[in-house]
Amino acid sequence: MDQHILSSTGVKIPKLFYGTAWKEHRTAELVERAIKKGFRAIDTACQPKHYKEPLVGRGIQRAYQLGLKREDLFIQTKFTSIRGQDPNDIPYDPALPLKDQIHNSFEVSKSNLNTDYLDSLVLHSPLETWEDTLVAWQTFEEIYELGEVKLIGLSNCYDPELFASLYHEAKIKPAILQNRFYKETNHDKELRAFCRENDIFYQCFWTLKANLHILESEVVVELASRLDKTSAQIFYRCLYQQGINPIIGTTSANHMDQDLEILNFSISDEDCNRIKEMGPY
Repeated sequence: MDQHILSSTGVKIPKLFYGTAWKEHRTAELVERAIKKGFRAIDTACQPKHYKEPLVGRGIQRAYQLGLKREDLFIQTKFTSIRGQDPNDIPYDPALPLKDQIHNSFEVSKSNLNTDYLDSLVLHSPLETWEDTLVAWQTFEEIYELGEVKLIGLSNCYDPELFASLYHEAKIKPAILQNRFYKETNHDKELRAFCRENDIFYQCFWTLKANLHILESEVVVELASRLDKTSAQIFYRCLYQQGINPIIGTTSANHMDQDLEILNFSISDEDCNRIKEMGPY
């Protein structure tokens, strides 16, 4: 089974990403393990507060010893504005204008990840003003037009009107939206509809912890028993069949195997609808 989808511009995006947030000193070990297990997309950020990007790079370098080449992997990083950084550990010069901060951060990411290009660059969240958000996006477009990144996107954006405005204003359209997936934002129902209509790859994080009421439900537990799968596999697969692509952040080798297995089985539309009834997605 093909483990990629094509973006609107023809870029191959792996269907499952391994997420590297909050892995601390184990980051390199876990990235190497995830790639060995079969993950071909890695999500990180130039944000030492939550990501150890240099260790992500180290894990990727170790994985190349398997015989993989750079083009075999999809590496996604993020620019995080000053307000999202630890003020004592900002990875770029905060005295620079915003545009230069972004270029500085991107160069740091390339160095951390030992690569001369990135597959995806994501704005970690909209900035405090629309004007700054637009400046940031236009800077992303510059990096894209230089050929240093294949796709650009946005994360932690829960305002459908803002996202649509950015999409319509942008010269280079956002190809990816990465959001927390939880009931407090109605599971991004309106945003996901916009993504489907405009061929935007929707990624979700905090997928399991925020939806324990679904994982532990009678419907999911019964279905997991019937199909000899875990509840997490059932939920992930149901989301995947709806075009919702979870970022996998497990530290367990066994769970990595199980999560990759979701690409190899399916759930009936009837059963998927039973799960959907427990959440507005």
